[in-house]
Amino acid sequence: MCGIVGYIGKSKALPILLAGIKKLEYRGYDSAGLAVLNSHASLEKAVGRVENLVRKLGDRKILGTLGIVHSRWATHGGVTEPNAHPHTDCKKEVFLVHNGIIENYKELKNELEKKGHIFTSETDTEVLAHLIEFFYNAKKKVPLEVAVRKALQRVRGTYGLAIFSSREPGRIIAARNFSPLLVGVGKGENLIASDASAVLSHTRKVMYLKDGEMAVLTPKSVKIFDTKQKRVARATEELDFNIKAIKKNGYPHFMLKEIYEQPEAIANSIRGRINPKTHEVVLGGLANVQEELKKAKRILIVACGTAYLAGRVGEYLLEEFASIPVKVDLASEFRYRKPVFLPGDIMFVISQSGETADTFAALEEAKRHGVLTLGIVNVVGSTIARDTNAGVYQHIGPEIAVASTKAFTSQVSIFMLIAVLLGRMRGLSPKNAKLLTQELRKLPKLIQEVLAEDASIKKIAKKYLKFENFLYLGRKYNLPTALEGALKLKEISYVHAEGISAGEMKHGSIALISKNFPSVVIVPHDSVYEKVISNLEEIKARGGPVIAVISEGDKQVAAIADDVIIIPRTLEPFTPILATVALQLFAYHFAVARGCDVDKPRNLAKSVTVE
Repeated sequence: MCGIVGYIGKSKALPILLAGIKKLEYRGYDSAGLAVLNSHASLEKAVGRVENLVRKLGDRKILGTLGIVHSRWATHGGVTEPNAHPHTDCKKEVFLVHNGIIENYKELKNELEKKGHIFTSETDTEVLAHLIEFFYNAKKKVPLEVAVRKALQRVRGTYGLAIFSSREPGRIIAARNFSPLLVGVGKGENLIASDASAVLSHTRKVMYLKDGEMAVLTPKSVKIFDTKQKRVARATEELDFNIKAIKKNGYPHFMLKEIYEQPEAIANSIRGRINPKTHEVVLGGLANVQEELKKAKRILIVACGTAYLAGRVGEYLLEEFASIPVKVDLASEFRYRKPVFLPGDIMFVISQSGETADTFAALEEAKRHGVLTLGIVNVVGSTIARDTNAGVYQHIGPEIAVASTKAFTSQVSIFMLIAVLLGRMRGLSPKNAKLLTQELRKLPKLIQEVLAEDASIKKIAKKYLKFENFLYLGRKYNLPTALEGALKLKEISYVHAEGISAGEMKHGSIALISKNFPSVVIVPHDSVYEKVISNLEEIKARGGPVIAVISEGDKQVAAIADDVIIIPRTLEPFTPILATVALQLFAYHFAVARGCDVDKPRNLAKSVTVE
């Protein structure tokens, strides 16, 4: 969940490191630090954002051409300078940055303290620096890469590492285990990073490290070794990445920019995947598993956070249009409850980054049981994209804001494509397939109509600023919408928000209703419209304020609710996308008005690469 950048080459490392880590700050921003090697190693750390580190460095001239930098999302130890990376050993020779968690750090720390090692931080990472020092014997001339390998053999946990030593100024060691890491290959220079956006200014040629692999970087070479210490031949891949997409382009926040990018994002997600003449769905990434899809007896969907809620919408879509049983699980719980796999199971794993640790672990569990695994992923070349049997890319460009917006609506759109694809294999009529794909192709225009309500939504959001608790209610397709709407509000504004099924309100949550507890009710004109109106009436009868998300022209609900947010009329399965865009705008304006940093909410990071 943290950011790593390393550089070795012919240019000054400092500006390259700082520029790179600024692009990764959305992955961690509790503290930041760097180490640059010249005649000696210069180490500097700062609490808070990368900008604090830049200010602390001031005009200092650090001239080295080798260095590493890190932005932290705290796991072990508080947010302090001693706990910030890079960490070093007793002799101040070994410097390293680390993403991940060392699970057995306490026993290793006890062992090293008995050998005389002195620790200056509360982190698990510092233990690894001292463990490398223990094996890094100068008298025996043990190379750094050997010391690192021996140290990692003692470690349990996850890691993405970049390491250098002042004794070996011509190399950087990198290692990966369940934490993303790639090498950027340049001319007379090489980089290491936890995300491709950090290397784009220098090269589009990258090599992705696999779990258990170690890389040795010099200015002119990259050598990769597997777990058996054998040299690995790894071809470079060309990044297809628009660097302009990671700029705000005039928007005050990435989150607002990405909300407004949703018409284009969905257009890109479905482009070329619907035959305009036959209305058949064509998903090239699933072409090699068509027979398995036809024979599937059950669909499993695993994901975390917002992606999990997209899967919840997918469950309704697949069961209604493909007539196949679906089970949706939180990936973080999946492998701990002894899941039962059945013949004919197929698993979809969803992850915008393709690096979500819990989701990847669930994927590995399914593969161990011989289950066909399919990915819905945005980041090309990511771990989940590489390790699933097949899959569908989202093609929405980078999502920088920590709170997911366009990734969610894209994932739901892709599930509609999959539902039609499987449905046509299982009895969905050509007429209904045409109806669904035609409406899907209208979505970008319909989202534009929701975005046109921005000023009205902003006004409503400001009206409710004094409240610290919200209840979000929806039914059927819009139960996940209620859960996602509540998640967005609490993620970026830090107020309590709870999403529930409107039908469950009488079974407990109605006790919360009062004049100080507003409800956001998603009530488009759909198959459960009358049922949800009854729930809304029950709230009003108890004095609860109501914000209703309604279909255009709905005078009945508008007459009951205190405030309404209007979305265009559409087919019922598409209402979650339009309602979600409206609720994203509500959460955004509410949080901004409260003075919150919506792009980098406290305690959160974009890519959750640790359990």
